[in-house]
Amino acid sequence: MGTMNGLMIFDHLNDIVYIKCNNTFIKHINELAVEDGVLPEENKHDTSVPDNVLVHLFSPVVTSQRIMTSQFGNSYSSIQCYGGLKICFDEFMGYLFVGIGEGELLKIQKYLSISIAMVRFLCGPDVYELKARSQRSELLSNLLDSYNDLRENDQAVLLEAIEQVVLNPNLNTSVIQALKESVVSLITQIDCFKIHALLAVKNKFLSLYSSELAKELSPTDILFSMILADSATKNSSDGNLNTSNSIFSYQVLLSGPESSPKCLPHAIHIVPIDEELNIIFFLEIGNSALSSSLYETFCHLHIMQQITVQRDFSVMRPAYENLELAVKKVNDSLKKNKNAAIDACHKNLVKKWDSMKKKYTEFLKNSAEEALLRAETLALGFLEDLKQLLHLTTVNEGILKSSRKNVIEAAKLVSEKLNSIKDFVKVKAMKNFSLASYLEDFPGLVHFIYVDRTTHRVTSPSINFQMEKPHLLTKRKVWHLIDFALQHLQEGTMSLMWKDTIFSYAYFLWFEDSNGTPLKSTVPLTNPNKTLPVPGLLNNDFYQKIKEICFPKMSPSKIRCYEIFCVHLGLVSQPCVLEHTRRLAATIWELSGHPSHPMDLI
Repeated sequence: MGTMNGLMIFDHLNDIVYIKCNNTFIKHINELAVEDGVLPEENKHDTSVPDNVLVHLFSPVVTSQRIMTSQFGNSYSSIQCYGGLKICFDEFMGYLFVGIGEGELLKIQKYLSISIAMVRFLCGPDVYELKARSQRSELLSNLLDSYNDLRENDQAVLLEAIEQVVLNPNLNTSVIQALKESVVSLITQIDCFKIHALLAVKNKFLSLYSSELAKELSPTDILFSMILADSATKNSSDGNLNTSNSIFSYQVLLSGPESSPKCLPHAIHIVPIDEELNIIFFLEIGNSALSSSLYETFCHLHIMQQITVQRDFSVMRPAYENLELAVKKVNDSLKKNKNAAIDACHKNLVKKWDSMKKKYTEFLKNSAEEALLRAETLALGFLEDLKQLLHLTTVNEGILKSSRKNVIEAAKLVSEKLNSIKDFVKVKAMKNFSLASYLEDFPGLVHFIYVDRTTHRVTSPSINFQMEKPHLLTKRKVWHLIDFALQHLQEGTMSLMWKDTIFSYAYFLWFEDSNGTPLKSTVPLTNPNKTLPVPGLLNNDFYQKIKEICFPKMSPSKIRCYEIFCVHLGLVSQPCVLEHTRRLAATIWELSGHPSHPMDLI
């Protein structure tokens, strides 16, 4: 019997919004449903599970989770069931994400975390889009499949980081110039001035050119776009892509620069120009100030609803003021709007908000329960208008369709310019650089992975895992090294060394200021009362979070964060491993092309 796994998303009424599961899960659930008498015997071997069956079987545990959260403020993140099955919970915008599996707990938690990230990219704050639009739920399923596949085969994706192919300066200049020309030609042809062009090879970052007015792409956006590109080529109806005219187009909501909210509408076009070589064009659409303000309003309305359910009225006033400010930003962003449909929706929103405002103010003045109850009721209608306004202002099928032809032509331009170096780039991506040059300086070193967690760029020698022999470093051992280290990082351990019968392993995470001077944390990362999020980048930046925890009085933007994983032969002593790790970190810029600084591990 195969390993069972499933993902379900429930709304506040415990109805199913989305489900993704394997055959083992379906078989198990249908057998349970027949035993409980909610599914006829003849349906026992169906290849799907009816929503009402899932609701019947999972409502008790979902309700229990919600009650623990709302009435006791003590939600549980996972349940261990008889037989080794684990159920994990996570929440986003009032929707409960439930992951079920027989594997390691951290992997199921990570899968939930990635699921929330993907939903945010596809739907923004309106998770119900997954049920309302089948295309969205299909795309989510494809993205999750691609992520799972890449996680098992791509070291950088496992780390939620970006591997950059290192080119010599002349080649790099040629690539950037070709991307620049494609962006300039697009700007003159379509009604969009904010464009990025990114070149990726074998899921590795090659180069990026951004027009002057375009908002910076975050590392999260770049990593997401590569998973999206992988998904598009894998799920293409045309198995043998004709790269001269293939294009995959999507509307998504990117996160943008670190300081901005996670809701910037973009049209993304992915054009394969050669096998495993993709150009990704990002076209910023809509009104970014408005979409960001709408996202903030969703967030603060959700917080208000949580406070009301939990009856934690001591924090209601600041929460209400945050919501009021977010609504004001929405109103200000729509002052120059001339679209009739948007205007009508906005007027309804303002009407409901004025009524809600009166009731919230009344409650804050004299704690009248009736006023709060009325505000809660009005908030449901207000939320529906918010969803409609979000859809009207962030979805633009017109530009997605009208720009396709021009994008294909712009991609052809890049393809022709880079024709002579395509094969070289693909080979370089397979073997970015070798450890051979390092062996003399670092005797006993077998493998290392260095990640600059400020830019989320990873530097690591290429390794051939095709020859899986017990005495060699296998993929399974490297993947275990990463999983083991990150599991301990989530528990607050930032330095770790251990051995097996053949190899010594080490992991270190450290901080520096902008001058490269090591920083010592004044606050312990471990807090028994507060669980750290799952380490990663896609669903909130874990490394940003630990900077805030460890250095509460410093601006996170002034703190650099790095991590390194090392594998040595088991005979190498611990002092030698430490010394190697220090020197690796100090000289890594020679490989990555970016200056770095030595670290202080002790």
